[in-house]
Amino acid sequence: MSADCLFCRIVAGDIPATVIHETDRVLAFRDIAPQAPVHVVVIPKDHHPDLNSLTVADPALAAELLGVVGDLARTEGLSHGHRVVFNTGADGGQSVFHVHAHLLGGRALGWPPG
Repeated sequence: MSADCLFCRIVAGDIPATVIHETDRVLAFRDIAPQAPVHVVVIPKDHHPDLNSLTVADPALAAELLGVVGDLARTEGLSHGHRVVFNTGADGGQSVFHVHAHLLGGRALGWPPG
């Protein structure tokens, strides 16, 4: 846990979030600035700075996180399609350096994103 990490502070309960799913190791909550009708952020509770470090340090947790994303896509009614985004590194658009997946859907999502 990192005291200066936004997502670690959400996990600790220091910052409120609209939690929609929680396991012992994964937390999912609604994004506060949604980019689609459904926009859920899915994070491991343990601090890993990005997807690359998570897959090296704990492949089972990476798989669990992806499993939660898939479960949420079903429960959120995204049967017509959805997007899952992992921004990795500053050049990849990552702004919170705690690995997280964005689950987006609820409308047709064009390419490029926007």
